[in-house]
Amino acid sequence: MKRVGLLHGFRIGAAVCAVASAVAAAFVFGDAGSSFARENLEEASYCSFVIPPEFVPGTEEGLFVNRNHPMESSTIRYGVYDNGLDRIISNREKKGAAIKSAAAVTDESTSLTKEIYAETIAAAYNSEYGEDVGYSVEKFDKITVDGFPGYSISASYQPSDEEVIHQRVYMLISKYRTFTITMQRAEDDDCEAFFDECASSIHVH
Repeated sequence: MKRVGLLHGFRIGAAVCAVASAVAAAFVFGDAGSSFARENLEEASYCSFVIPPEFVPGTEEGLFVNRNHPMESSTIRYGVYDNGLDRIISNREKKGAAIKSAAAVTDESTSLTKEIYAETIAAAYNSEYGEDVGYSVEKFDKITVDGFPGYSISASYQPSDEEVIHQRVYMLISKYRTFTITMQRAEDDDCEAFFDECASSIHVH
């Protein structure tokens, strides 16, 4: 088994997975220009987890595909959204930030709801596929991993002429970064045990 920890055309499902992860992470932090890191969250640099031997690196950074593709179409994807608020800024930028802070949009990253998440991700999927894929969230739980808050989400969707696609998303939130691990499989892919193994090994550093 291989543990991965990252600082920063397979099928359309993989591309859409990336789009949805980016949309979700961006939503969690809101507009980086007007929202500020929550002071009660700790800093973290990366998230690590075990990639089962049945998965191999894909053509994109952070993407792992089933080694038996195309017979098995399951994927595991890791993404990081950085709000950029830990970078060194000039005195002029600091002054501007201080002025904005009075009317800043509060970072509500730990107040995301099932309804808002479902609506946001469904819109991203429907736009990417060009149709209503019936994105549905079956499970939406708040979790904590190594002291960092986040969400465990189970969902499914079905593009035209394809099997139902089942998806698990683990979203973990630190002061400046949101980490997402997305696992998805087609209806007939037998890989839930691999996903369980991967999920149980998640750590935030």
